[in-house]
Amino acid sequence: MSRLHYMTWAEYGEAVTELAEKVVATGKKFDLVIGIARGGIPVAMVVADQLGTRIDFLNVKSYTDVGQRVKPRILTTITEEISGKRVLLVDDLVDGGDTMETVTRYLQSEEPKVLKTAVLYTKPWSTFRPDYALQVVDSWIVFPYERGEVRRSRSPKRQRQLVLPASQKADGAA
Repeated sequence: MSRLHYMTWAEYGEAVTELAEKVVATGKKFDLVIGIARGGIPVAMVVADQLGTRIDFLNVKSYTDVGQRVKPRILTTITEEISGKRVLLVDDLVDGGDTMETVTRYLQSEEPKVLKTAVLYTKPWSTFRPDYALQVVDSWIVFPYERGEVRRSRSPKRQRQLVLPASQKADGAA
Protein backbone atom coordinates (compact mmCIF):
# COMPACT_ATOMS: atom_id res chain seq x y z
CA MET A 1 0.00 0.00 0.00
CA SER A 2 1.21 3.49 -0.76
CA ARG A 3 2.02 6.03 1.93
CA LEU A 4 -0.81 7.89 3.59
CA HIS A 5 -1.11 11.67 3.57
CA TYR A 6 -3.46 13.08 6.17
CA MET A 7 -5.07 16.20 4.72
CA THR A 8 -6.03 18.97 7.13
CA TRP A 9 -9.40 20.72 7.01
CA ALA A 10 -7.61 23.89 5.86
CA GLU A 11 -5.89 22.04 2.98
CA TYR A 12 -9.18 20.39 2.06
CA GLY A 13 -11.08 23.68 2.05
CA GLU A 14 -8.45 25.29 -0.16
CA ALA A 15 -8.45 22.37 -2.60
CA VAL A 16 -12.24 22.20 -2.95
CA THR A 17 -12.45 25.96 -3.41
CA GLU A 18 -9.69 25.84 -6.03
CA LEU A 19 -11.52 23.09 -7.96
CA ALA A 20 -14.78 25.07 -7.85
CA GLU A 21 -12.99 28.20 -9.08
CA LYS A 22 -11.35 26.20 -11.89
CA VAL A 23 -14.73 25.00 -13.13
CA VAL A 24 -16.31 28.46 -12.78
CA ALA A 25 -13.41 30.07 -14.66
CA THR A 26 -14.21 28.04 -17.78
CA GLY A 27 -17.49 29.91 -18.09
CA LYS A 28 -19.30 26.67 -18.87
CA LYS A 29 -22.84 26.43 -17.55
CA PHE A 30 -24.21 23.35 -15.81
CA ASP A 31 -27.78 22.53 -14.87
CA LEU A 32 -26.88 19.95 -12.25
CA VAL A 33 -23.89 18.85 -10.18
CA ILE A 34 -23.86 15.19 -9.13
CA GLY A 35 -21.60 14.06 -6.30
CA ILE A 36 -20.46 10.47 -5.88
CA ALA A 37 -21.01 9.42 -2.27
CA ARG A 38 -19.19 9.53 -0.05
CA GLY A 39 -16.15 11.61 -0.91
CA GLY A 40 -17.84 13.53 -3.69
CA ILE A 41 -20.63 14.87 -1.47
CA PRO A 42 -18.75 17.77 0.14
CA VAL A 43 -16.97 18.54 -3.13
CA ALA A 44 -20.30 18.65 -4.97
CA MET A 45 -21.79 20.94 -2.33
CA VAL A 46 -19.06 23.55 -2.79
CA VAL A 47 -18.95 23.29 -6.58
CA ALA A 48 -22.75 23.49 -6.92
CA ASP A 49 -22.81 26.50 -4.61
CA GLN A 50 -20.15 28.29 -6.67
CA LEU A 51 -21.94 27.45 -9.93
CA GLY A 52 -25.31 28.39 -8.48
CA THR A 53 -26.88 25.15 -9.63
CA ARG A 54 -28.90 22.21 -8.34
CA ILE A 55 -27.23 19.21 -6.73
CA ASP A 56 -27.87 15.48 -6.50
CA PHE A 57 -25.94 12.45 -5.24
CA LEU A 58 -25.23 8.92 -6.35
CA ASN A 59 -24.05 6.19 -3.95
CA VAL A 60 -21.41 3.80 -5.29
CA LYS A 61 -19.57 1.02 -3.45
CA SER A 62 -15.96 0.78 -4.66
CA TYR A 63 -13.93 -0.05 -1.54
CA THR A 64 -14.20 -2.60 1.26
CA ASP A 65 -11.33 -1.07 3.28
CA VAL A 66 -8.44 1.36 2.85
CA GLY A 67 -6.79 0.43 -0.44
CA GLN A 68 -9.03 -2.61 -1.04
CA ARG A 69 -11.10 -2.02 -4.15
CA VAL A 70 -14.03 -4.03 -5.45
CA LYS A 71 -15.90 -3.79 -8.73
CA PRO A 72 -17.99 -0.59 -8.44
CA ARG A 73 -21.70 -1.06 -7.82
CA ILE A 74 -24.27 1.72 -7.95
CA LEU A 75 -26.25 1.35 -4.73
CA THR A 76 -28.59 4.32 -5.01
CA THR A 77 -29.15 6.61 -7.92
CA ILE A 78 -30.00 10.24 -8.50
CA THR A 79 -33.48 11.69 -8.15
CA GLU A 80 -33.10 14.46 -10.76
CA GLU A 81 -33.97 13.98 -14.42
CA ILE A 82 -30.79 14.55 -16.48
CA SER A 83 -31.97 13.95 -20.02
CA GLY A 84 -30.99 16.98 -22.10
CA LYS A 85 -29.23 18.68 -19.18
CA ARG A 86 -25.66 19.85 -18.74
CA VAL A 87 -24.28 17.71 -15.90
CA LEU A 88 -21.07 17.94 -13.90
CA LEU A 89 -20.12 14.75 -12.04
CA VAL A 90 -17.74 15.27 -9.11
CA ASP A 91 -15.75 13.14 -6.68
CA ASP A 92 -12.82 13.63 -4.35
CA LEU A 93 -10.38 11.55 -6.41
CA VAL A 94 -9.96 9.07 -9.22
CA ASP A 95 -7.82 6.11 -8.23
CA GLY A 96 -8.01 3.25 -10.73
CA GLY A 97 -10.79 4.89 -12.71
CA ASP A 98 -13.37 2.10 -12.45
CA THR A 99 -15.87 4.10 -10.39
CA MET A 100 -15.87 7.11 -12.72
CA GLU A 101 -16.08 4.85 -15.77
CA THR A 102 -19.01 2.94 -14.28
CA VAL A 103 -20.89 6.09 -13.24
CA THR A 104 -20.27 8.00 -16.47
CA ARG A 105 -21.51 5.01 -18.51
CA TYR A 106 -24.63 4.89 -16.34
CA LEU A 107 -25.27 8.63 -16.60
CA GLN A 108 -24.64 8.67 -20.38
CA SER A 109 -27.44 6.11 -20.72
CA GLU A 110 -29.77 8.80 -19.31
CA GLU A 111 -28.83 11.05 -22.27
CA PRO A 112 -27.58 14.29 -20.73
CA LYS A 113 -26.81 17.08 -23.19
CA VAL A 114 -23.32 17.40 -21.66
CA LEU A 115 -21.53 15.26 -19.08
CA LYS A 116 -18.27 16.55 -17.63
CA THR A 117 -16.25 15.28 -14.65
CA ALA A 118 -14.29 17.04 -11.92
CA VAL A 119 -12.14 15.69 -9.08
CA LEU A 120 -9.61 17.05 -6.65
CA TYR A 121 -6.95 14.42 -7.36
CA THR A 122 -6.10 11.67 -9.81
CA LYS A 123 -3.59 8.85 -9.51
CA PRO A 124 -0.88 8.42 -12.15
CA TRP A 125 -2.11 4.89 -12.93
CA SER A 126 -5.76 5.87 -13.40
CA THR A 127 -7.45 4.72 -16.59
CA PHE A 128 -9.95 7.60 -16.40
CA ARG A 129 -9.02 11.23 -17.12
CA PRO A 130 -11.49 13.73 -15.66
CA ASP A 131 -12.25 16.98 -17.45
CA TYR A 132 -11.18 19.01 -14.40
CA ALA A 133 -8.63 17.97 -11.76
CA LEU A 134 -6.22 19.80 -9.49
CA GLN A 135 -3.30 17.45 -9.14
CA VAL A 136 -1.90 13.97 -9.79
CA VAL A 137 -0.82 12.26 -6.55
CA ASP A 138 0.57 8.82 -5.85
CA SER A 139 0.01 8.75 -2.08
CA TRP A 140 -3.20 7.65 -0.40
CA ILE A 141 -5.02 10.83 0.61
CA VAL A 142 -6.84 10.59 3.94
CA PHE A 143 -9.48 13.31 3.82
CA PRO A 144 -10.43 15.02 7.10
CA TYR A 145 -13.85 13.36 7.16
CA GLU A 146 -12.42 9.82 7.07
CA ARG A 147 -9.69 9.92 9.73
CA GLY A 148 -11.57 7.75 12.22
CA GLU A 149 -12.37 5.16 9.57
CA VAL A 150 -8.73 4.93 8.52
CA ARG A 151 -7.49 4.81 12.11
CA ARG A 152 -9.87 1.95 12.94
CA SER A 153 -8.87 -0.01 9.84
CA ARG A 154 -5.14 0.13 10.51
CA SER A 155 -3.18 -1.96 12.96
CA PRO A 156 -0.94 -0.24 15.57
CA LYS A 157 2.14 -1.51 13.73
CA ARG A 158 1.02 0.02 10.43
CA GLN A 159 0.04 3.34 12.05
CA ARG A 160 3.74 4.13 12.55
CA GLN A 161 4.07 4.30 8.75
CA LEU A 162 1.67 7.21 8.36
CA VAL A 163 2.94 10.37 6.73
CA LEU A 164 1.56 13.42 8.55
CA PRO A 165 1.87 17.09 7.66
CA ALA A 166 4.49 18.86 9.79
CA SER A 167 1.78 20.93 11.52
CA GLN A 168 0.17 17.73 12.82
CA LYS A 169 3.43 16.11 13.95
CA ALA A 170 4.10 19.00 16.28
CA ASP A 171 0.75 18.84 18.09
CA GLY A 172 0.43 15.04 18.00
CA ALA A 173 -2.89 15.07 16.14
CA ALA A 174 -3.66 12.00 14.09
